[in-house]
Amino acid sequence: MKKIKKFTIFLVWFAFFSFTLGAAWTTKRLTSNSGNSDYPAIAVNGANVYVTWGDDTSGNAEIYFKRSTDGGATWLATKRITFNSGSSGYPDIAVNGSTICIVWEDGTTGNFEIFFRRSTDGGATWQAAKRITNNSGSSYVPRIAISGANFCVVWEDDTPGNYEIYFRKSTDGGATWQSAKRLTNNSGSSYYPDIVGYGSYLYVVWDDVSSGNDDVYFRRSIDGGASWQSQKRLTNNAGVSEYTAIAVGGLLGSDLYVVWEDDTPGNDDIYFIKSTDKGVTWQTNKNLSNNSGGSDFPDIAVNGSNVYVTWYDDTPGNPEIVVRKSANGGEAWQASQRITNNAGGSFNPVITLSISNQYVSYFDLTPGNYEIYLKFSPL
Repeated sequence: MKKIKKFTIFLVWFAFFSFTLGAAWTTKRLTSNSGNSDYPAIAVNGANVYVTWGDDTSGNAEIYFKRSTDGGATWLATKRITFNSGSSGYPDIAVNGSTICIVWEDGTTGNFEIFFRRSTDGGATWQAAKRITNNSGSSYVPRIAISGANFCVVWEDDTPGNYEIYFRKSTDGGATWQSAKRLTNNSGSSYYPDIVGYGSYLYVVWDDVSSGNDDVYFRRSIDGGASWQSQKRLTNNAGVSEYTAIAVGGLLGSDLYVVWEDDTPGNDDIYFIKSTDKGVTWQTNKNLSNNSGGSDFPDIAVNGSNVYVTWYDDTPGNPEIVVRKSANGGEAWQASQRITNNAGGSFNPVITLSISNQYVSYFDLTPGNYEIYLKFSPL
């Protein structure tokens, strides 16, 4: 059974919460539809900001895209990326110059497969969609990274009987794709991968239940995905560690940063771990949230020595979006900043950075149905 991120509206109010309400954020509502818009993904290139999401306004779930060319101040008309009879959802997006790539899961063929579509003119026009999986099982939750000239995609797939993590790469801009590689072969299921690249190095994280409960695992390739080194288990906790995200930074991409949610303390908290040698060794993990409520669905972005982590947190009484920053590569952390204060609840944030701004997109129930929002603030 596919594991999908949970979110719940909470009605209990707590007297104290350990973050401050941010004031220096600009808010943009990106959708205003009769249906639900959810699970955004975001990318940035200079002053160009790109957001994609799923939306069921048409009667079934489709993928949509929106762009800003002035740093998020104004937005061009929404573009619909899919026109399928089946359900399309959980998109991810990557950008390299004027090339934008979107991947998503799609149920049109009868079981879910991974599809890919790209634009080479900054999102003005889009080439035909390509199907990059064709399996007897279902393929879910794709994530994409652009590393050099290579487009690299990971996803979870239940074709072997339990969920495993797969990888596929294109070296010609998505025109053709090399054979898929299976990255896990475990007794338990492997879920919810994320991928990042730096030059010929590729790094993948996921959560895996082989140990009896969910733990975070890591694997790397130093030759662009041609071969993969042995997996590393990054957590060994009594609780469940899941919903991982990874970012790369440091001199020549030496530093790796991983976040996840973990219920070892008794409620969900956000944890962070760092490697300074490209994933060979890892430091002790840190609890970034440590709240009385639940902290869920983290994402991470890096700019130089500045590390930004976002998640949603129900400590205030309903789910709100929180951002926390480290200015020294994750060694010390500033106070968490609450950036939403809504009646309906804000969920599943994603974060990206430009040279000057941080951008957080999320979906929000305040209008009465789920809509996509964007917030941005100077770094």
